[in-house]
Amino acid sequence: MSDQYRRDAAPDGRDESEQERADRHFDELLQELRVAQTGVQILFAFLLTLPFTQRFGILGDGQRAAYLTTLLLAAVATVCLIAPVNHHRILFHRDRKSDFVAAASRLALAGLSSLWLATVGAVYLVIDVVVGTPVAAAVGAGLATAFVAVWYLLPIAQHARRTGQSATMMRPRKPVDEPHEIRSAD
Repeated sequence: MSDQYRRDAAPDGRDESEQERADRHFDELLQELRVAQTGVQILFAFLLTLPFTQRFGILGDGQRAAYLTTLLLAAVATVCLIAPVNHHRILFHRDRKSDFVAAASRLALAGLSSLWLATVGAVYLVIDVVVGTPVAAAVGAGLATAFVAVWYLLPIAQHARRTGQSATMMRPRKPVDEPHEIRSAD
């Protein structure tokens, strides 16, 4: 029996082969990407329509810079969050699922980071147009802080509390999250 089909108890106590673990991680990643893709697609569509509205012409240079930055962040989020679909198509039936899941996980994290920055940028821009830059800056900073706290610090703290590890010393597990190397599909 090859190593990929060998059964072992993972650190989480599950009795599954490396391939079964990769399948489970892939299914979990797909569910997460479905949520994120919907959010980024709605935000990106909103941003793409803004230049065609009547009020877009009255934006100042700073607001246009905020818009373009936000648009590009949404585009990067779109690229990263949809890329795993194309990667899966290319690597399908090539026995690369563990490598694919690890790469897709990194793309998802990059896409989510771009998504929260684009969301903050979009909210900043709308508030800047409606009530002005000082309020927009305060709300944008508060929203950015909320994203960092809820999306990153909270899960890190929960993990550290459960495992007794210091949050700064937390390291991801190796099995699928960090492959030994990314190999070509050939």
